[in-house]
Amino acid sequence: MKKEMWIGLSLVLVLIIGTITYFCIGNKKETLKQVNGRVLMAKDDYVVVKDDNDVVYKFKLEDFIFEIGDDVVINYTGLLDSNKDVQDIEIKDYVRSSKKTKIATEDGIFKDYYKFAEKRLDTMSLDEKIGQLFLVRFPDKDAANIVKTNGFGGYVLFGRDFQGKTKNEVISMIKEVQSASKIPLLIAVDEEGGSVVRVSSNKNLRDTPFLSPSELYQDGGLSRIKDDTVEKSLLLASLGINVNLAPVVDVSTNPADYMYSRSLGEDTDTTSKYAASVIEASKGGTVSYTLKHFPGYGNNPDTHTGSVTDSRTYESILKNDIPPFQAGIDAGAEAVLVSHNTVTNIDSSNPASLSIPIHNILREDLDFTGVIITDDLSMGATKDIDDKIVKALLAGNDLLIVTDYEEAIKEVKDAVNSNRLSEDVINDRVKRILAWKYYKGLLYENQK
Repeated sequence: MKKEMWIGLSLVLVLIIGTITYFCIGNKKETLKQVNGRVLMAKDDYVVVKDDNDVVYKFKLEDFIFEIGDDVVINYTGLLDSNKDVQDIEIKDYVRSSKKTKIATEDGIFKDYYKFAEKRLDTMSLDEKIGQLFLVRFPDKDAANIVKTNGFGGYVLFGRDFQGKTKNEVISMIKEVQSASKIPLLIAVDEEGGSVVRVSSNKNLRDTPFLSPSELYQDGGLSRIKDDTVEKSLLLASLGINVNLAPVVDVSTNPADYMYSRSLGEDTDTTSKYAASVIEASKGGTVSYTLKHFPGYGNNPDTHTGSVTDSRTYESILKNDIPPFQAGIDAGAEAVLVSHNTVTNIDSSNPASLSIPIHNILREDLDFTGVIITDDLSMGATKDIDDKIVKALLAGNDLLIVTDYEEAIKEVKDAVNSNRLSEDVINDRVKRILAWKYYKGLLYENQK
């Protein structure tokens, strides 16, 4: 009897231990956990999510469909390990929440000027609003009458527009188009220094061209950079130019890269300090500076001549290329220019300038509330894309650089008439452009 009793007790103990083990260990593995975050990449077999603590995780997928830019709450089992390339967990289900963008025109860098912009917007016709969307290549002739008819947001000038002219001739040229425009114009140039010098290439305007960022840095570090920015600003302002499409804050340390000669040529940390230094030095003047080329050009070839595919991972771009833009934005950058590179691990279907996910990163992750500008949409990478003007607006750009302004205006009007583009989108973009002009002192309250 004692033997049988011990056998029975042993079986009971085995059952009890098994049950306890199941509930305390086995069941614990099946307990659902949650991660809250935003989808950065979404492929057929994996999804990349950045959680609320800015930790990036890559999850394997089977049956679930995620979309880039979604805010999600994922229920899963297993253990997260931020050191792993791919998480060894099982996604049970997820909830997609509505996106909460931070581009509302009630806050941000121009917050004190939106009330004036709103009043001005209410007085404008649809045609006048559409004109403000474009930063147009300065025409060969009749620039004043063209802007009077079309009401552009601004003109962008290139080397040919300054070639052989005296300072007084340039001043008169710009004054003429400003006088013809109902709303003051943004007058922009690419005065980067080095190989890209639209103004200082003319000896009538400056004895020698401005040095490249790398030459300045090697000569005197960030202090030299700041002095150069002030000198550039004074020269541009004296001519009537109020926007510099610089600095290039792309990170490039390889002389073989296309963008190397136009960049600082230093690492991410140093380039971040450079971005902040230029923006800080520009403040207090009338010339606004533009961070470019978001989200970072990397080692990609020239988008002037054709489409360019950037196959770097988002993690790499986030670590190496985004910080200079964030530093410049934190320093008070008013404008960011977006490249035409197709960043496949963020959006494989569109160049960055036409990509909603790229613009979401800039607006939502970097908290940028200023003006987003496309690179020139006549460049090789975008010139043959259908509906590129409408796509650029829907992606989140405010100001579009174009050469064929007639076709661009027609495309926007056709899209509005066919209900492919809401006038609300146009109003949002134009209100930000007008607020920028009030911020810059180009417009002022009660101005007619």
